[in-house]
Amino acid sequence: HATVIAKETAAAIRDGISEFAIYQIEEKALAHAEFHTPGQVANKVRTTIAQLAPLEFEEVVDRAHEARRVSCYNEADGMATVVAILPAQDAQTVMKSIEAYILKMNEQDEAEHARSRSWTSGSGTSGSGTSGSGTSGSGTGGSIAATSTWSLLTADNKRADALTAILSRALVEKIDEVRPHRRPITINVTIDLPTLLGLAENPGQLSGYGAIPASVARELASDATWKRFITDPQTGNLLDYGREKYEPPQALVDFLLARDRTCRFPGCRQPASRTDIDHAESWEGGGETSPENLGLLCRRHHRLKTHGKWSLVSNADGSCEWTSPLGKNYFVPARPINESV
Repeated sequence: HATVIAKETAAAIRDGISEFAIYQIEEKALAHAEFHTPGQVANKVRTTIAQLAPLEFEEVVDRAHEARRVSCYNEADGMATVVAILPAQDAQTVMKSIEAYILKMNEQDEAEHARSRSWTSGSGTSGSGTSGSGTSGSGTGGSIAATSTWSLLTADNKRADALTAILSRALVEKIDEVRPHRRPITINVTIDLPTLLGLAENPGQLSGYGAIPASVARELASDATWKRFITDPQTGNLLDYGREKYEPPQALVDFLLARDRTCRFPGCRQPASRTDIDHAESWEGGGETSPENLGLLCRRHHRLKTHGKWSLVSNADGSCEWTSPLGKNYFVPARPINESV
């Protein structure tokens, strides 16, 4: 409890709250601590600070509001952690939406089970024997297990699935309004043809993450729009792009997104969705709009190349060589499409 009180009052002390106010805060917190958990004591301290120093509290909240953010960190085993630092009211909106979705799914799941029980009961009433009735019940139970797994999920699993479902639905509704590189928001998965057909079990590549199991890649690919790319069988580097589906300008964009996947500046990992398409040799200087001369650069490194006296030589396989203003060279190798970057 003492640690919680010290932690919660530290910011108020730093912001210049009066000693008398600190005394009152600590007095109320200590009285509250006798019959309450550390979390409850922390809430009591925050409430007391807001009551005794409302102006300072407003300033603290305003400053904290500027730190709101959402981050994604790749984890092992095909997982990732999404962290959202939000204003409390926005966080409550998110959680209430998740809980509402879970409640709706629980109701649908219960209705499905009720229909199944009703069907089983009817089957038992009209059945000619106990054995037949028992067989019918067993078969129905197996059907439920096969078609409805929602009730088997943990509360944490349900919240995770609900968040994904809510955001996916929002993305579908706004799909025409969000089009980086003239394409709708997509999840890009690379899988070789033998694995797709079930003849091999090579891992797929999830853009922005890395290797995923073949079964997961096939599941994602089962409901997908396909683009054909031709790769070097030895290196895995992209060689050409298919023109059957898209007009050449868009097909070339798709090719670059698949080939580079991130900014091509040494060490930069900004994903393709947040990059510009750059002419290594400028258009004004006679550079072609071709795979050999084009590549992806994040806005920062695009400007560095254009205005910062860095030069770039681009190669047909997607590799490139940078030269700094001091004359030092940095080589960025080609990126095989079946490997993470």
